[in-house]
Amino acid sequence: MQPLKYLAHYPDSLQAQVRALIESDRLGTLLATKYSEMHAVRNDRQLYDYVQEMKSRHLRKSVPLGKVQYDGKLQVVKHALGTHTAISRSHGGQLKASREIRIASVFRDAPAPFLKMIVVHELAHIRQADHDKAFYQLCTNMAPDYHLLELDMRLWLTHREIVGDTGTLKVSRAADKQM
Repeated sequence: MQPLKYLAHYPDSLQAQVRALIESDRLGTLLATKYSEMHAVRNDRQLYDYVQEMKSRHLRKSVPLGKVQYDGKLQVVKHALGTHTAISRSHGGQLKASREIRIASVFRDAPAPFLKMIVVHELAHIRQADHDKAFYQLCTNMAPDYHLLELDMRLWLTHREIVGDTGTLKVSRAADKQM
């Protein structure tokens, strides 16, 4: 039995349901049916604008962002899907701080709700450093279905890893025969 690394902290009963979906080749079909809408955020400039728009809607008074970009090394190097950093630089006698958000490039080809979820997650870290109750309250304030999106995004990553997919959801072979 192969471990489900993206679902490791979820209950065994949920993992058993996911394994049953995988074995019956229905996980991809389920996700493709539920998340057919893709986003148009293809490059770093579009990502920056997307994040800024969400930030201005939910976190107006927070510190400005210096950089937002897709990062192709994120998932491999840090085992993270997004990062937030505060970089301090000394200019003369002044200390300048800049905030950066990096999103794993796997989200370039993800369904639109999953990009939204990861952006909400990283924006919430601007106010709350730890994954505590206040952090998740902020996430659900920005995206009321945050917890469901997080679970489904983990299912998508699991499916993607199993089929060696490039990120697009495809209807399973069994569903193709029925259509």
